[in-house]
Amino acid sequence: MPLYEYRCMDCDLRFELLKRSSAADEVECVRCGSARVQRLFSRFAARSSGGDGSASLGGGCSGCSASSCASCRRP
Repeated sequence: MPLYEYRCMDCDLRFELLKRSSAADEVECVRCGSARVQRLFSRFAARSSGGDGSASLGGGCSGCSASSCASCRRP
């Protein structure tokens, strides 16, 4: 089952749920119970190996060397 990310239009809570693809749009807010929920596009990480044998993660900040980043909300 895929992991989907949502945002409640009423209380502005962002949350994730494991849902079947066929039920991905049938969601209520886990905080307030509102049916006004927007499905978001989620970032993902994929591990790949560079030509020199080094590993890198994709899907995060590009070129960000800081320990925290406001653009990707990394703590």
